[in-house]
Amino acid sequence: MFTTLKNAFKIREIRNKILFTFGMLVVIRIGSQLPVPGVSSEFIQSWFAANSSAFSFFDAITGGSFVQMSILALGINPYITSSIIVQLLTIAIPKLEEMQKDGEDGKKKIAAISRYVTVALALIQATAMTIGFKNQLLLEPSALNVITAIAAMTAGSAFLMWIGERITEKGVGNGISVVLVINIISRLPAELKGLYEKFVTPQFTKGNFASGILALVVIVAIIILMVILVIILNGGVRKIPVQYAQKVQGRKLMGGQASSIPLKVNTSGVIPVIFAQSILSFPLLICSFVGYEGTGFWGEVLKCMNTENWCNIKQPIYSIGLLVYILLVIFFAYFYTSITFNPLMVADNMKKQGGFIPGIRPGKPTSDYLTKVLHYIIFIGAVGLTIIAILPFIFNGVFGASISFGGTSLIIIVSVVLETIKQIESQMLVRNYKGFLND
Repeated sequence: MFTTLKNAFKIREIRNKILFTFGMLVVIRIGSQLPVPGVSSEFIQSWFAANSSAFSFFDAITGGSFVQMSILALGINPYITSSIIVQLLTIAIPKLEEMQKDGEDGKKKIAAISRYVTVALALIQATAMTIGFKNQLLLEPSALNVITAIAAMTAGSAFLMWIGERITEKGVGNGISVVLVINIISRLPAELKGLYEKFVTPQFTKGNFASGILALVVIVAIIILMVILVIILNGGVRKIPVQYAQKVQGRKLMGGQASSIPLKVNTSGVIPVIFAQSILSFPLLICSFVGYEGTGFWGEVLKCMNTENWCNIKQPIYSIGLLVYILLVIFFAYFYTSITFNPLMVADNMKKQGGFIPGIRPGKPTSDYLTKVLHYIIFIGAVGLTIIAILPFIFNGVFGASISFGGTSLIIIVSVVLETIKQIESQMLVRNYKGFLND
């Protein structure tokens, strides 16, 4: 990775793209420190401390902007939600499906729709947050301050979307993913410091230097192990061989080449974990907004949804929430893959191009074979994704190590870093080919 970056900085074009991306990230971090005018950040911080289990992941992906109530408090969340909604609608609405298949023009139209939906979602979230907490959140609950707060947070979310698109166009990597990652990474120093002060510092204070060093080694080893697991999960690919039949075009014999269909083990990425967490945290969010403290039967249900109780040894009954979480992750892994990968379409395209899988007849038998293989791959990927996702909850319940960069955040960081490095390598390769052809 470092060798790739070193070589990339030697090429002016790629160096400018990397510097542009870095400059945009600096702008994001500056914006994360600018408070919304007329807002009491002290109220949000105290309210967040009382509802940290429901908002911990949301605060992590906003880089602490939510707790500080900066102009970027909503983060890139509205855009991610908008993209998912539009992607799902392309399956339900034929017109959107036609746009998606309509080449570059269709993609531009869908991107424009995603932008409008993003602004609408940001406006709804900002309005709900400002009006819901008007008396406590605003220093002076006047109509002007309400409009100012709503406009500032909506504009901040739209600004992040714009920066993400500019990074994709003029920088390196997928802009939205890069924005998401820089927010998560900004929380790492504080999280690591918290782990050090909780497990290492007390041992040094008591004079147990050996125990302190051992605790430090264990923390580092666990983090490295989780990173390795994520890399293995993201890098796992099942290649299905494809052979193309020879055919005569004019006086030339074409085809006869061997290729393969790469099916990623983690076909759905981090989407199943985000969906599962969103569904389980939604009731907690609603109860936090309306002030419901949770009593009786529904109170016990809410405790099962609280991630802090999932691996509590003293209260194993609340582990039911963890079981539901695992089932949701596996379900969404199958569901999201089914809407993003169509075996029947792949089989039809192969048949039109004269391709076939050795030992499998073209058409429906190929589609059935791809579906069968895909189901096995999805299950393996979902299990690996679940293991990585629940490890932070286990550490929190058994050792009291509350971390937000584990599980989902770690998958996002590693995936985006690897993808960005691959894009830099491909740009360097394309430039070398251009130079060779020009020479």
